[in-house]
Amino acid sequence: MLQLSSRFAVALVLLAGAAVPVAAKDKAPAVPPAQIRELYACRDIADPTARLACFDREVGELSAADQAREIVFTDKETAKETRRGLFGFSFPKLGGIFGGDEDAIKEIETTIRTVSTDRSGKYIFGMEDESVWMQIDTTHLPRQPKVGQKVKIRVATMGSYFATVEGGRAIRMKRDR
Repeated sequence: MLQLSSRFAVALVLLAGAAVPVAAKDKAPAVPPAQIRELYACRDIADPTARLACFDREVGELSAADQAREIVFTDKETAKETRRGLFGFSFPKLGGIFGGDEDAIKEIETTIRTVSTDRSGKYIFGMEDESVWMQIDTTHLPRQPKVGQKVKIRVATMGSYFATVEGGRAIRMKRDR
């Protein structure tokens, strides 16, 4: 008989929260993966011995899928950190893999690690989170940005972003990497 290790039990609980993404108000909830539906179906078996055998079998299948990397476990906080790390990049809709649109990040605050300019005088900021942002407008800042200054980057229009260095004037940027 299989016994659940505490690590696997925690992963199973996390999977239950991550397998069904938060749905937008006007959309039907996403269907959980087959492995989860089969595991949940075990709850409906009346005979305790058969129910336990079902759970053992399905947890074994889930464990095998995890080890084969056919299914991925995550928790809400990890998904949030992933979304933050990808802020500024355009991706197709991934079916709520990182949560619903209501959890979308609209702005981040970070610190400038490097400042440079390209040939046309537009700024290139290297941030403490390893991201690189490039200015795409011709706005001139009255004060030269410096290493260590705080930057707020927020979503703008048409795939661009506004960066404000320590409350100064906003410049239009895009994420390079």
